Amino acid sequence: MGRHTPHPDQLPLNWSDNEAIEVIVEQRLAERFEAESFQWRFRLVIIETVMMGLLVLVAGLFLKQPTMMVLRASLIIAASCLATGLLLLSLSAGTAKIMSRLRRRRGQ
Repeated sequence: MGRHTPHPDQLPLNWSDNEAIEVIVEQRLAERFEAESFQWRFRLVIIETVMMGLLVLVAGLFLKQPTMMVLRASLIIAASCLATGLLLLSLSAGTAKIMSRLRRRRGQ
């Protein structure tokens, strides 16, 4: 097997400053993963909200409770799950921002 030779039109990469490249790559990955984690947590909050609302609705109808009372209860449960989930999501995002600012200050 021969050694791979780059194409003449390809820009040469300078790997002499390997640590700086590592820091840049890690920062970009951290920003990307933080944005994706927020989206995944939001999806989980929505799934939890729907599941809890449906659970109360099905259980109430299965126990032959009055339909309007069951609908109202399931909506109240779903709304409270959504509110608490969004509250926790915003608190965790705020905490993450504060921690990243503190890390940047220590690094300077």
